[in-house]
Amino acid sequence: MKASAATILIAILFTATVLALGYLSFGFWTTMIFTSGFAGGLLLWLIIPARPPYEAIRAPYWLTFGLFVIHRVEEKLAGFFAALSRLTHVPTPDILSWNVILLVALSVGAWLAVPVLLKRGIAFGYYLAWTFFAAMGITELAHFIFPLIAGGPYGYFPGMASAALLAPAAWWGLWRLGHQHS
Repeated sequence: MKASAATILIAILFTATVLALGYLSFGFWTTMIFTSGFAGGLLLWLIIPARPPYEAIRAPYWLTFGLFVIHRVEEKLAGFFAALSRLTHVPTPDILSWNVILLVALSVGAWLAVPVLLKRGIAFGYYLAWTFFAAMGITELAHFIFPLIAGGPYGYFPGMASAALLAPAAWWGLWRLGHQHS
């Protein structure tokens, strides 16, 4: 199944919207980190033609999503956004601001739609799956780079512990998504 030109255009506009909301919420540097997941997922979707059935990615999807929830809890409890703000010198946005609400609704909301869309064979669902696995498997690796940017001895950065499990689960999803299964 090849995506139509309209679906590709929608995916490009969706990616641009998420990145614009990321910029409005968190500034340039954090948006550059988001880019690896959303623009990276878009590129992977465009260049890797495999469209496996949902059953082929169900286990890595739900494992990765569960680890993503745990990761978000760790980030919240460990003060990730305050630590990120110290690195980027961009104030932590109000979580109830319109741009943060839209950012979460578009990204996480869309990722929650992946199973339904893939079960129906909808091409846009594959794009969303690619962005989900790329965001979790590539973007979250930034947790291991942040301590280098922070300076001082290398150590824990909020979210690092769960990212160590989240990224490999997403790599499994990327691998399964990139292969045709019968």
